[in-house]
Amino acid sequence: MQLAYLAGGCFWCIEAIFQRINGVKSVNSGYCNGDTIGPTYTQVCSGTTGHAETLKIEFDESIISYEELLEVFFQIHDPTSLNKQGNDHGTQYRSAIFFTNKNQQSIAQDIINTLGNDVVTEVTEIDIFYEAESYHNNYFNNNSNQPYCQLVIAPKIKKYFSINTNNNE
Repeated sequence: MQLAYLAGGCFWCIEAIFQRINGVKSVNSGYCNGDTIGPTYTQVCSGTTGHAETLKIEFDESIISYEELLEVFFQIHDPTSLNKQGNDHGTQYRSAIFFTNKNQQSIAQDIINTLGNDVVTEVTEIDIFYEAESYHNNYFNNNSNQPYCQLVIAPKIKKYFSINTNNNE
């Protein structure tokens, strides 16, 4: 098993897609690469901690490669949008790849180079990942009837899998 740490806006939105990708074994929401020790959701949302809302993704590299995981990542958020995704604004919603080794760094940078000069995705070594409060994990699956889930997350899932029909489990 391998680990990937990806930030692409609200972790609820991208979690729901990665949970449905073949080869992804687990997805945990959290915060990383900020200045506050043990940050809370409220602190991170204030935009003052430096943390990004991040997913810790455990995946089976014999089923999906790190490169393929990043291809999904770049399809499900806007990597050209600085510090915002949709209606979510602030550095906590930045586009970032937090690599765990030089190979991941190289793969991330190679993909970004092919995407063009408009990409603002940060490629930085992972510092400390703090797990988010438990209610953030499995958010869409546990709250699919909430308006945010219906209006924002559900259409994102539908759009991704209507284009990528061979990726779902």
